[in-house]
Amino acid sequence: MDDALKVACPHCHALNRVPAQRLAESPTCGRCHKPLFDGHPVALGVDNFAAHQNRSELPLLVDFWAPWCGPCKVMAPNFEAAAAQLEPHVRLAKVDTQSEPTLGQQFGIRSIPTMVLFAQGREIARQAGALGAAEIVRWTHSNLPGA
Repeated sequence: MDDALKVACPHCHALNRVPAQRLAESPTCGRCHKPLFDGHPVALGVDNFAAHQNRSELPLLVDFWAPWCGPCKVMAPNFEAAAAQLEPHVRLAKVDTQSEPTLGQQFGIRSIPTMVLFAQGREIARQAGALGAAEIVRWTHSNLPGA
């Protein structure tokens, strides 16, 4: 099982080992038995961010946003649509910087919306400003290692 990836559950945040070739076969969590991929971004906070950024082996694309931000509201359905296209090979997540200011500060978020792409726990790309779904998918693929 050398090709198995550690994947954090979007519901209970437990780590699951999933063979890479079975990612697209609708795997479920060994702990809570819910789908590991449902085509929607997962809301993350201080308590569960590390499980997805550092412990999961999937690339993580995070939308840092706030409820009062007009461009964030415009981009939200585009980010949702991108999740359906990028999963199961990239986990998409949203961090509300108003309710989770620690994460915004930790990653130096100066304007919103800002997308940050992580691979193997490290930030590999950052994009400020609202994008369309196709642009989000294209930007993500162009910044992933080996792309």
